[in-house]
Amino acid sequence: MLQACLNGSRTAEEHPALPLTPERLAEDAADVAALGVTSVHIHPRDVIGLPTLVGPEVATTIATVRAAVPGIEISVSTDVPGNRGTLIASWAPLATGRPDIASVRLDDPGWRDLVQALHQVNVKVELVVTARAQLADLPPGVSRVTVTATRDTAESLLAQVEPLGLPILLHGRDDEAWKVLDYAALLEHHVRMGLEDTLRLPDGRQARNNAELVALARKRQRTRAPS
Repeated sequence: MLQACLNGSRTAEEHPALPLTPERLAEDAADVAALGVTSVHIHPRDVIGLPTLVGPEVATTIATVRAAVPGIEISVSTDVPGNRGTLIASWAPLATGRPDIASVRLDDPGWRDLVQALHQVNVKVELVVTARAQLADLPPGVSRVTVTATRDTAESLLAQVEPLGLPILLHGRDDEAWKVLDYAALLEHHVRMGLEDTLRLPDGRQARNNAELVALARKRQRTRAPS
């Protein structure tokens, strides 16, 4: 799987093509879906552009993206301020506005409560691992592990999560993004790419948009995978 991470918590000032509104996210989702992406990870924003988990705003974003790319997996982040358990509970009545899966950081002190809240509203969980931790007892609802690593830390983190037997998405950030993508493709793990992870191409030039990053990521994924 190649997942596109379209915006993250970045601001409009960081890149002119960063998609923040539901309409812009839908446009970018359609562009990357045409390149073979089957999952998009997004950070819905409120009316002033801040990341949000508020039900109506999440629903508007998800429904708009889903209308543009029916059938694609839509993932959201839970890494926002506020009473996230209560906000997630408000997703229960959402229909096309409910995400398919949500990311929960293992280093978040309340991660188990978040996993439970998502499980109760029938949203799957991708557990984000950034450092070594005890993972022997995962609660119901975790369906994928996302490992955020550098090229130097990837091997040790993978050794920790691989025994869980769950699908693994391995990615890096900024200067490490392309190196980790190449390593993940070699190991045949799921990969991701987009403006959340890096604003630049491997040669250091600023990427035009998410589609340019994803197109190159797809090419590198194919050429580096074992034949």
